[in-house]
Amino acid sequence: MYWKFALKRVINAVIIYIILIFIFSALFNVQMEQTVYAQIDEAIKMESMQLTDMKPEEMQRWAEQRKEFYYKRYNLDKSVFERVVRRAVDALTFKYGNSSIIRSSGGSRDVRTIVLETIPRTLLLFMTAMVIDILLGFWLGIKKAQKPGKGLDKSTSIVTMVVYGMPSWWLGMLMIMAFAYMFKIFPSGGFLSTPPPPAGTLARFWDIIYHLLLPVITLVLIGFWGRAFLTRNIVLSTLQEDYIMSARARGIPERKVLYGHALRSAAPPIVTMGLLALLVSFGGNIIFEGIFSWPGMGNLYWISVQQNDIPVLMGNLSLTTGLYIAGLAILDLIYGFLDPRIKVGGKE
Repeated sequence: MYWKFALKRVINAVIIYIILIFIFSALFNVQMEQTVYAQIDEAIKMESMQLTDMKPEEMQRWAEQRKEFYYKRYNLDKSVFERVVRRAVDALTFKYGNSSIIRSSGGSRDVRTIVLETIPRTLLLFMTAMVIDILLGFWLGIKKAQKPGKGLDKSTSIVTMVVYGMPSWWLGMLMIMAFAYMFKIFPSGGFLSTPPPPAGTLARFWDIIYHLLLPVITLVLIGFWGRAFLTRNIVLSTLQEDYIMSARARGIPERKVLYGHALRSAAPPIVTMGLLALLVSFGGNIIFEGIFSWPGMGNLYWISVQQNDIPVLMGNLSLTTGLYIAGLAILDLIYGFLDPRIKVGGKE
């Protein structure tokens, strides 16, 4: 039954997420605790500057007592295993704590605030590009499948081989050189014009769209050719099935054969391809966002690595991993619902 299949996929996704969070916690344990030790030493030094009437022996005992207090406060007196488990449980319950260096645009050091601030920007960029990419690729792929080997199919296949292998960051730099510096049509990067950012909701909205156009055009130019080629192959393979030949022999109009029969059977792999592309967009792209100075998840990941801000890095990885695994689980559920050939939980 379908509900058994759905329950199994959801449980598997939860188990995989918990395992990955424990792995992340173990990997970042040493670096995170080094940061905490440094913060404790700095706090004790700042407190000791206010104590001027203590003897050296009393100051040393006081420092040891303060260190013991902070160690208990941050659970550093526990075993390594207990500390790893506690940190993993905090991550699973979205308790990431405060960042070491990085702050949000509002000045907050709360990791959730910092990470959640960047997610809408990444989704705005990559999901906008992916939706346009999928629509164009789907339309062009169907046109190619309808007349395989003809002029449109051959010419676009050649363009696909040339364009699809280009790195997005390389094409991005070419686009910036051409349209930001030579023709001065678009800004070279950023999320808003500075200084100062435009006042008013409508002016701010159009300014964001203006900064969004060049990176979106770059991503679409890179992606939709390959998506069209894959869609063409999937649809063309389906059009050669016996039941399609039978439908044509019965005199069913070609448009109904294509959209009513062929696309229904070809839908699962096409949907899978599109949803996987959308899932990848959750994590952003480190190099691409860096080139366009886009303040998204990829850029935040790179900054947190450079500045060794482990709490932000842990929060970033935890949220993006959770979103990706949840998306894969939803994809499995959709695939099982769409494809009638999958016997979910049933018996032969």
